[in-house]
Amino acid sequence: MIALPRDRMDQVVKRFEMLEAQMAAGPNADAYVKMASEYSDMQEIVGKIRDLREAEQEQADLEAMLADKSTDGEMRELAEADLPEVESRIEALQHDIQILLLPKDAADEKNAILEIRAGTGGDEAALFAGDLFRMYERYAALKGWRVEVVSTSDGEVGGFKEIVASVSGKGVFAHMKFESGVHRVQRVPDTEASGRIHTSAATVAVLPEAEEVDIEIRNEDIRIDTMRASGAGGQHVNTTDSAVRITHIPSGIVVVQAEKSQHQNRARAMQILRARLFDMERSKADEERSESRRLQVGSGDRSERIRTYNFPQGRVTDHRINLTLYKLDRVMEGELDEIVDALIADHQSKLMADMKSDG
Repeated sequence: MIALPRDRMDQVVKRFEMLEAQMAAGPNADAYVKMASEYSDMQEIVGKIRDLREAEQEQADLEAMLADKSTDGEMRELAEADLPEVESRIEALQHDIQILLLPKDAADEKNAILEIRAGTGGDEAALFAGDLFRMYERYAALKGWRVEVVSTSDGEVGGFKEIVASVSGKGVFAHMKFESGVHRVQRVPDTEASGRIHTSAATVAVLPEAEEVDIEIRNEDIRIDTMRASGAGGQHVNTTDSAVRITHIPSGIVVVQAEKSQHQNRARAMQILRARLFDMERSKADEERSESRRLQVGSGDRSERIRTYNFPQGRVTDHRINLTLYKLDRVMEGELDEIVDALIADHQSKLMADMKSDG
């Protein structure tokens, strides 16, 4: 049986019941919304704790029945048959509660900025970057998320040298955050006459989308340069592409947006800048908490090769958890749940091991 922190469980239930009472008392609208959000977040774990307590009481009753010499044969048989099922239920509830009690990543429920850049491999790397983006688009569609392209730099023969998109929906960052890293592809390019397998790569970065309350950007810390392309004869033409470049002076981060609307460019550039600064702050905090970054899947270093897509063999391998699946075609169609769920489970087991060693 798993040893659970009973005091912590009691505190969770007590807090939940207090919120319930306060909400029933009819607080003001702002306070009610805040309380209702916390109450909703706690419903699952409180339900599991209550189910566990009921199952443990059931187990105690069955064991008492079996220990009582006066229990008749038929009742004893029923108790002996029921006990393994109750014990199995208790074990499953304990496991679920242990996971629900793990420290939460405050960014898990945030939307994400997805950045994909072609790496080594020239035209083939750009085509692979395009394939990865389509894979994530399909994964998002299966999850009911919304994908909005922010900026692109097209490859010479297709695909993207770089593409940036925002992904919005429920639990986006929690499911996407382990995609950051170098993705490698092994396949025969269409342009390869001899049928030789080429290896190329693309880098994926997934950043939690920061709100203004998460990151404060002072006006004096940024420099904004605006440019407009010229029409024929040097005349300014309203419909030509305009560009905005924002430089965050303290960090040296530069974001460039070049679309039709200068106003939209500025808003988009600020959105990306805020996400990159937020990611930088999170990374800094992670390093301060643990130099070994043992709470991360792998090292979290974006230069690390995390996954290989081998087309001739139809397999995909995630190197961080040594998981190989022979269903590359389905993975490229967005069926990423098996990989993502395994990465989340591995992350949770590391968190549990870390909590045990600290305890």
